[in-house]
Amino acid sequence: MPTIPPPEEQWYVVHVLSGQELKVRDSLQRRMESEEMTDLVFEVLVPEERVSEVKAGTTRETKRKFYPGYIIINMHLLDDNNKLMDRTWYFIQETDGVINFAGTKDKPIPMPKHEVEGMLLQIKEREGSVKPAIEHEIGDSVSVSDGPFQGQNGVIAEINEEKGELMVSVNIFGRETLVPLEYWQVERS
Repeated sequence: MPTIPPPEEQWYVVHVLSGQELKVRDSLQRRMESEEMTDLVFEVLVPEERVSEVKAGTTRETKRKFYPGYIIINMHLLDDNNKLMDRTWYFIQETDGVINFAGTKDKPIPMPKHEVEGMLLQIKEREGSVKPAIEHEIGDSVSVSDGPFQGQNGVIAEINEEKGELMVSVNIFGRETLVPLEYWQVERS
């Protein structure tokens, strides 16, 4: 039988309705205060990163969730005898938007310490930075989805993250030509 981590080191992944992660987190945080659960539920996280994208020359910043459809909760759920604590269990299960604890059929298992540390480090590293929304790399084959070269296939030759621009090599009149395109004008082919 695995050793049960101390209450403050028990972290669980909870499956929630997709798109409802922030609503569930806010609901849990309000209820933690009103139902006096702060001694059993310590922290509720929805890991996010800031993402910037350039569309039609305008840079826009949005937030993207690391784990859509899931929240991470630090709580005292298993006692020293590996038994579920009913008060904490029902507190989570009775929250609107909660589907179930992830990865378990009958009893939740706390996340391993190394996974928790890695996740918290990833959150901290991405906290102050903004990641470009681009998911392409040099050498990727793409299809132009907008603009005068729509329908053409090409290969990404350069990426300029600051301008939100890609240099794509497309075949025009039988010659390979570099064409500047914005991220949103291409899709993987």
